[in-house]
Amino acid sequence: MKKKNQPISGNELARFSGPGSFMRLPYVNDLKGLDVAFLGIPMDIGTSWRSGTRFGPKEVRAQSAMIRPYHMGTGAAPFDSLQCADIGDLAINTFSLADSLKIVEQSYNAILNYDAMPMAIGGDHSITLPILRAMHRRFGPVALIHVDAHADVNDEMFGERETHGTVFRRAYEEGLIIPEKTYQIGLRGTGYTAEDFTEAQKWGFQQFPAQELWHRSLASLGGEVRRDIGADVPVYVTYDIDSLDPAFAPGTGTPEIGGLTTSQAMELIRALKGLNIVGCDLVEVSPPYDTTGNTALVGANLMFELLCVLPGVAYR
Repeated sequence: MKKKNQPISGNELARFSGPGSFMRLPYVNDLKGLDVAFLGIPMDIGTSWRSGTRFGPKEVRAQSAMIRPYHMGTGAAPFDSLQCADIGDLAINTFSLADSLKIVEQSYNAILNYDAMPMAIGGDHSITLPILRAMHRRFGPVALIHVDAHADVNDEMFGERETHGTVFRRAYEEGLIIPEKTYQIGLRGTGYTAEDFTEAQKWGFQQFPAQELWHRSLASLGGEVRRDIGADVPVYVTYDIDSLDPAFAPGTGTPEIGGLTTSQAMELIRALKGLNIVGCDLVEVSPPYDTTGNTALVGANLMFELLCVLPGVAYR
């Protein structure tokens, strides 16, 4: 019998499923034959401010129930060409961040033995580090599109080196990402030092502060990023909901005013079509801070937008 919190294998992934699935997709207990696997990582023990993201996967799934299978704006029909399913939640250890990060990495190692591309619903942003470790094992260093209010390149937070605010320093140090093909979009807010953002620029990260994007369509920026990366390089997309202004997404742990709009978010994602995307996550939806469910609704729709730009999607 498998011990509690051991990583789960491909034919056991639905064991931890709860009621409701992303976009009413079927739950499956085997990854064979899947092109896309949605999964939840209900974790908030990596946060530094407001907790609650452990409820993100459940609420995003609930709010996704009204999303229909065809994209009327772009003509994308992802379910015409891709086999998609929800594989449930990973069984993280709610009392140990270190253990949970190991569980995420080991579970992703199992998932990536199959051809299904994982699309994760967080959970706080600390989940992305173990995901990138597993991605590196499969694909080598990846290009990174990181949409966020925060650069998440702190060395430590309260003495801890693995938190939601240290993810991309660790990813850089471990060689998991291609520095000159790392794009941080939507950065803003206050910081601890003047170097909070600029240090990463010295590593090669390309940064696009929100204040430079306030009156700009992000379709052109997305196009620039797409051309810069190229069609063959494996790309990971990590989307922090706090990249959006709190007017659009108040339900998050570390909100910052002056963020992106939902229209800009959609423009950016749609412009990524043609990239070799190998994985995505949507993180930091904290339902207790938005009783309307609107933040999770936005998150669910952004997940659908990401699904619609994956390689192999059919168009009508």
